[in-house]
Amino acid sequence: MNNFWTNIVRYPRFFISSLVGLILVILTPFKNLFKTSKLRILLILGLLSFFISLVVILKNMVGL
Repeated sequence: MNNFWTNIVRYPRFFISSLVGLILVILTPFKNLFKTSKLRILLILGLLSFFISLVVILKNMVGL
């Protein structure tokens, strides 16, 4: 029974490390885009427009 609880305690650590690894793999191409100044500006403008449109959509959904 002790082995069971030891394995149960390991699952959250495995989940967190898997999630961090996934985020790092997803963000690596964006890090490579920051190396070129022309693509850096394009990436910043794209992210900014994404977040602005997200805020506008959420405000309209809530009714503010």
